[in-house]
Amino acid sequence: MKRMSRFFLAAILISGIWGISLAADDLLKSEHPQRYVVKKGDTLWDIAGMFLHKPWLWPEIWHVNPQIKNPHLIYPGDELELVYIDGKPQLRVANRGPVKLSPGIRRNKLAAAIPAIPIDAIAPFLTRPLVVDKDELEHKPYLVAFADEHIAAGAGQRIYVRDIPTWEHKKFDVLRAGPAYKDGDTGEILGYEALLTGIGTLKRTGDPATVYLDATTKEVLVGDRLIPAEKGVMATDFQPHPPAREINGNIISMIDGVNQIGQYSIVVLDRGLRDGLDPGTVLQVNNRGETVPDNIARNARNLIPDVAEYIDDHLLTHTVEGDGWEKKSRWETVTLPDEAAGLLMVFRSFDRVSYGVVLHAKRAMHVRDRVVNP
Repeated sequence: MKRMSRFFLAAILISGIWGISLAADDLLKSEHPQRYVVKKGDTLWDIAGMFLHKPWLWPEIWHVNPQIKNPHLIYPGDELELVYIDGKPQLRVANRGPVKLSPGIRRNKLAAAIPAIPIDAIAPFLTRPLVVDKDELEHKPYLVAFADEHIAAGAGQRIYVRDIPTWEHKKFDVLRAGPAYKDGDTGEILGYEALLTGIGTLKRTGDPATVYLDATTKEVLVGDRLIPAEKGVMATDFQPHPPAREINGNIISMIDGVNQIGQYSIVVLDRGLRDGLDPGTVLQVNNRGETVPDNIARNARNLIPDVAEYIDDHLLTHTVEGDGWEKKSRWETVTLPDEAAGLLMVFRSFDRVSYGVVLHAKRAMHVRDRVVNP
């Protein structure tokens, strides 16, 4: 686990950027505890939610003690206490006490510090490709044949790939383009789901090159494309923050194909980096208001079938064609308002698409639900 101090440092900067300054009554829950002992398995989001109406406003009450080495890190066993300094609520670690700065003050490994969110829920999505451009993918090396006359390949088998001329990359992800990700409002194609079929190691360069399949997630087929595996350490130190600008997007897909979305579900959004969504952005999920029939208006219309046009009230306008009332009034149905359903946090952002994890759910969510500023 990367050091969590950057979460707090960045969050403090973020609170200044968005000009967050709230009264204690607006920040704190009425039922908040005065003290809390951190337990293994806690997250900063969960702890902040015990004290705050809006967990992403943690920097508003976190007290940084410059006398403590790594003062931003919180570990299981630490006791947090809520105090008031100059009339403002402050949350601090009670059991560290004043100490001098010197090497080895905290002997806990940095990995023992509690994370901002449950990393296990999103770990499989942090390093592998998730979104591809179909045209760009078609220019990548592709699987042309299998060793030993197979018609599909699995882990432990060799495959032949067109045109990998150098040893610049040794590890490759084997992909194929999946369903299109479309804008929930316009239907425009924003990219394609990257279906990871396997992971391979280059054994011989050339045209064709030979690749050994180290692992597979499904059958690897002729035509699957290879791209260099992403390098680097998995990012885990997220800094939850509100969006930098107004967001009005949609959930366009969800992972694992279940019908309803709940806590820790992974969802795909039709907004990305170009819309200001970077990792750590917190969004509210709103259930779309259902469109329901207005039987009162419909019955009122049917009481006067011999009138060709009724425009007595601008809220109830009906047009009659031919023998009956064939043209419906717009007031025969009504769309109910959207309702808040929960909160999610973006953890990976692409140009026009983002992946998020649901951190709080107070009602079931669905594909096509809206995401807006919290």
